[in-house]
Amino acid sequence: MATTKKQVDGNNLSVRVTKTVTVHPKSLHPQQIIHLSNLDRQCPMLMYVVLFYKASFAYRNLSLDSVFNSLKSGLEETLSTWYPAAGRLSLNQGDGKLNLWCNNGGAVLVEAVTSAKILQLGDLSQYNEFFEYLAYKPAFPGNFSDMPLIVAQVTRFGCGGYSIGIGTSHSLFDGPATYDFLRAWASNSAILKEKRSTQLYKPVHERGSLLVGNHQGLTKLPESGSSATRAAAIDHLYQLIKQAMAGQTQNFGGSRNLPNMGNSNLVLRTFHLSGAMIESLKSKVFGDRRGSFSCSSFELVAAHLWKARTKALGARKGAMVCLQFAVDIRNKMHPPLPKGFSGNAFVLASVASTAEELENGSHETTVEKIKAAKNSICNEYVIAYNQALDGGAQGSLPPINELTLVSDWTRMPLHTIDFLHAHAAYVSPLFSPMPQVAYFIQNPNDLRGIDVRIGLPPQSLNAFSHYFLTNLQ
Repeated sequence: MATTKKQVDGNNLSVRVTKTVTVHPKSLHPQQIIHLSNLDRQCPMLMYVVLFYKASFAYRNLSLDSVFNSLKSGLEETLSTWYPAAGRLSLNQGDGKLNLWCNNGGAVLVEAVTSAKILQLGDLSQYNEFFEYLAYKPAFPGNFSDMPLIVAQVTRFGCGGYSIGIGTSHSLFDGPATYDFLRAWASNSAILKEKRSTQLYKPVHERGSLLVGNHQGLTKLPESGSSATRAAAIDHLYQLIKQAMAGQTQNFGGSRNLPNMGNSNLVLRTFHLSGAMIESLKSKVFGDRRGSFSCSSFELVAAHLWKARTKALGARKGAMVCLQFAVDIRNKMHPPLPKGFSGNAFVLASVASTAEELENGSHETTVEKIKAAKNSICNEYVIAYNQALDGGAQGSLPPINELTLVSDWTRMPLHTIDFLHAHAAYVSPLFSPMPQVAYFIQNPNDLRGIDVRIGLPPQSLNAFSHYFLTNLQ
C-alpha cells in the first residue's frame, strides 16, 4: 500500500494507506441524467476538508477496522438517498456542458494509519501541508466521467485520535448541501452511539427552476438582456479582467513591486477573531449608535477584511477594487427552492469602488454597501446571473489582486458533525482551486468568534496581518 511522508517541525511523519474500497449505494437507483445548472458548473473539482477527532477514553479499545466498517456501512445507506453522489459527471456531446450521470458508480473510501500524534500538528486552525496526506486524492486524467464525486479517508493517529478527510465535487453540492450530506452520513454510521434519525429534509436533487433551456417541466429563463436587473458580480468581474489586461502595460494590476498573484505561491493563514475582538471593533466603528445601526458580524468583518487586504496588496489608488461574497438563494427565488435542495444554490453579491475611496471611507460606509449588495439578491438577480454564466462566463475566477472573495461557513458548523462520539476538535479546509478566497469559519472553542482563513502572497503577509489586526486587539 502507498506511503507518503512529510517533515513537520523536524519530524518525518508518514501516512500509510491500508485499504481502498469503492462504496456503492445499499439500494441501487435507476440510472438517469440530472441536468446541472450553470451554478453547478462553475467549479467541478473536488473540495476537501479534514475533520480532526482527538484521542478519547471512549474509543480506547475501538479498532480502526470497526471505524472503517461503520463508515462504509453508513455511506452505503446514505448514498441510497443521496444517489447522485454515487454517480459521475458526464459531458453532453451536444452543447459541451457537464451534467450528472447517476450510474451507481460509487464513492471511494480509504483507510490509513500514521504514527504521528495530533498534538504534533500544532494549532489545527493553521494550515499544514501534512493535512493534504489525510485526504484521498484520486488521479484526474482529464476525463470527468472517471472521477468519483465523493472520496473520504479515515486515518488513525498514533495517539489514538482520528481524522476524516472528505472530498466532494462542487458540481454536486454547495456548502449547505455538503453539511446536510455529512450529517446524514455521520448519523447512519453509528460509531460509538446509537443509530439515530437526524432531522433532515429529504434531499431534492433535480435542479428545477435554476436550469436554463427547455428541459421538460422546467422553467425557461428569459432571454439574455430581457431582465431589467443585471448581475453586478459578473459585470464587475469583466471590468476587473479588462483592468488587469490593461495593467500588463499600464500597471493597473497592483503595485509596481507586487505582480498579480497566481495560485501556486500563496500562503494559507488563519486569523482568529474572538467574539470579544469583534464586539470591540463594533464599538469603535459605531460607538453610541450601535443600538440603532443593524450590522452582522459577517458584514463588519468582511468590510474590515476588504480594506486590509486591498491596502496590503498595494492596489493603485485609482484602480477599481471589488468585494464579492456568496449569498444563499434558497429563499430568494420565487417560488423558493424546495427544502432539502442539494445542488448549488448561491450567487455572488458584489461591491466595487476605487482603492482610494475604500481606504478613505469609513467602515460604516463600507458595511452599508455590503448590506445593499446582499439585499439586491432577488429572483431577477439570480436569473440575470444564471443567464450570464450561460453566455460563457463559466469556470474558476482568475486570481486578480483587486478582487476579494469571501465564503461564509459560520452557518455550517462542520465541527459539530460527530462521526465519532463527540464534536471534531477542528475542521480544516485543504488547499483549494481558489486559495485566495477568504473563508469565515466558526471556531469550536469560541462560537461568537470567526476564524478567517485566507491565501496571501508571502511578501504581503506581514502587512495584511498589521492592517487586519489593527483595532481588533
